[in-house]
Amino acid sequence: MNIKRILQIAAAAVATASCINLDLAPLDKPATGNWYKDKEQVIMSLNTIQLVQFWLSDRTEAGMTADLDEFTDDAVNRNSQNSMKLGTTTGNSSVNVKNIWSYTYKGISRCNAILDNMHKAKDTMSDEDYRMLEGCARFYRACFYSRICMLFGDPVFFLNDITLDVAYSTGRTPVLEALPKIIEDFDYAVANCPEAYSGQQMVTKGAALGMKARTALYFGTMLKFQEQPDEASSKKYLEMARDAAKACIDLGVYDLYPDFSELFLSKTHNTCEAVFSIARSYEQSGGVESQYLHKLGVTSGLPRMHNGYCSNNPTWDLLYAFLCDDGLPVNESKRFNPKNPWENRDPRLKATILEPGTNFCGIVYDFRFNALKVWSDKAGGMVPNNDNMLVNTDPKLPSRTGLIKCKGVDEDWTDDFITAPDKQILRYADVLLMYAEAKIELGEISDGEAVAAINKVRARAYKTTPENTSAYPAVTATDQAKLRTILRTERRMEFAGERLRMFDMWRWRIAEKALNGYEWGFAYNKKAELQKLGADFINYTPDVDENGIPDLGGLSGFAAAQTIHERHFYKEQGYLWPIPTNDVLVTGGNIQQNPGY
Repeated sequence: MNIKRILQIAAAAVATASCINLDLAPLDKPATGNWYKDKEQVIMSLNTIQLVQFWLSDRTEAGMTADLDEFTDDAVNRNSQNSMKLGTTTGNSSVNVKNIWSYTYKGISRCNAILDNMHKAKDTMSDEDYRMLEGCARFYRACFYSRICMLFGDPVFFLNDITLDVAYSTGRTPVLEALPKIIEDFDYAVANCPEAYSGQQMVTKGAALGMKARTALYFGTMLKFQEQPDEASSKKYLEMARDAAKACIDLGVYDLYPDFSELFLSKTHNTCEAVFSIARSYEQSGGVESQYLHKLGVTSGLPRMHNGYCSNNPTWDLLYAFLCDDGLPVNESKRFNPKNPWENRDPRLKATILEPGTNFCGIVYDFRFNALKVWSDKAGGMVPNNDNMLVNTDPKLPSRTGLIKCKGVDEDWTDDFITAPDKQILRYADVLLMYAEAKIELGEISDGEAVAAINKVRARAYKTTPENTSAYPAVTATDQAKLRTILRTERRMEFAGERLRMFDMWRWRIAEKALNGYEWGFAYNKKAELQKLGADFINYTPDVDENGIPDLGGLSGFAAAQTIHERHFYKEQGYLWPIPTNDVLVTGGNIQQNPGY
């Protein structure tokens, strides 16, 4: 299979796509109508669905201007607050909303075109291969519809390759009516896709089980924690999530990669932990820039000393959310040192947020206010530290929080600002934690399986085995509320920077608690106060609530700290995105806008 040629075909198709977001024209079907004549053409059509633009989450991917973490309490943009966190998003204002809606429906349309036309090629393959390829198409369609339901609510739901006129007359289908059909697609893929492939990689049974579990858990928890809980439906989907995650685990195909820090690097591909991932490639991109990370997708998080912009950085909220190495939150642990918040913490903190004083891709990163010069391998000596607010000619340019993301970042990012790590959609660690969460929310705690699943993930972070409890803070709690807090914190530490935080906040209905207030950083315009800190961080220990959310309100009493942006979240509308206005208007009112927009 010529991957480069596939990417080139897709690039040309995207360039000629309709300006209507609810795009129903299959982008890979030639005008002659002679496509799908054999098995290879069906496979080519399926392969184009793995183009990155159909799985948007990162800055610069197919026009994205922010990554999904910037809409949460895990990341802050120095320059301006986004409309999501200001509570001012509309169907016209957010290119990210428009792009995700548009490309998701283009993906759905591709799937429907394949499913409606692949019968033309049935005589060119075995029945087993035919069902497998149908399972792949139905898997992708289920993933896309799940995303629409999570982000936008009631979908415009169609299972055939329909015309625009039919689409315009179609209203929205209630989520709870669409979900069983989405689950049917996942189940078909589970039944007909193999556990693994000997040659070309396609959708696996494990991926279908894992994504089914993710979908079921999202709605099982959302229905439980929304203002008017639906206990019966919640229980149904929590049980479904439990069973799907357990079935994925029981396949015995996946395992946790032994080194958490190494797992996310661009050199690390096709690991034992990858349940569902999308390959990126610069060399095989065919000029399609969305197939790799580049430009602001790379430089926005890099330090000034690497010619980065330092505009998108981890928050202090995230820094304080990591547990200490005794398994306790910062406000309960005697091991927490507020003047050096990297000390005695869960190892995933240093693997996620760069510790000051660390040699980072050849140059020491150190925002601390006594570090006026830092070591450079290239210079072979000490050089002025432009990542220090006291040194840079514009003190607003270094990271306003002092924090830099290091998860997955290596020299491949800094040499030419182009990198192509695998886009990890679903990891085995997530399957384990989904299984644990479903069991916890169902009250199935006494068998110890939920705790065991959490401990597998936590032990890996400490590079030990779950049984070696002297080497890591093993979870031993049996109370449901306590385990819920532990699970939510574990997810935040494990998946920081992986674009899952927003979905977790929404389904737990905690965004209204986390996203009202301020984002905090150093007072860049108060040099005397910063000089007093020297090598220390601000001497502050926040309270941490039952959802693992630190309270940073007390920072107002520290002269060296100041607010960066306000955050506003309105629960009446904020748990869904608006439908792009153009689609509401062009359908003559058949597609109704979400409440509050």
